[in-house]
Amino acid sequence: MAIIARARALRKKMTPAEARLWVRLRDLRSEGLHFRRQSPRRGYILDFVCLDRRLIVEVDGGSHHDEDRARKDRVRDVVLAREGFLTLRYANEAVLFDIERIVEEVRAGCRALPTRLARCANHPPPAGEGEDDL
Repeated sequence: MAIIARARALRKKMTPAEARLWVRLRDLRSEGLHFRRQSPRRGYILDFVCLDRRLIVEVDGGSHHDEDRARKDRVRDVVLAREGFLTLRYANEAVLFDIERIVEEVRAGCRALPTRLARCANHPPPAGEGEDDL
């Protein structure tokens, strides 16, 4: 439960770069792309995630340049990739000064990934295949 409380607290105190990107990601809802912010997953808090496309967007501050932090980020990205997530990482400065390019990359990344429905299309229905015996 502590991680949920932490995620809620982070939603209330986003960095200027996160807040700016959040406004733009919300606009993508009109295109069918729904992002969540500060979303808990596997013990991590994801800055932004489109669950339908399994795309994560991270906004990294200066602390992510530290070798230990960068190693932890790589481990986290691998753990989430095993669950089918793709992570896009952007520096705070890039979000603040090149937001148009970033939004376009996020949009293109989402469009290149299958939706949840498409990923499940080859699975048999929950009740099994075929018609029920009469």
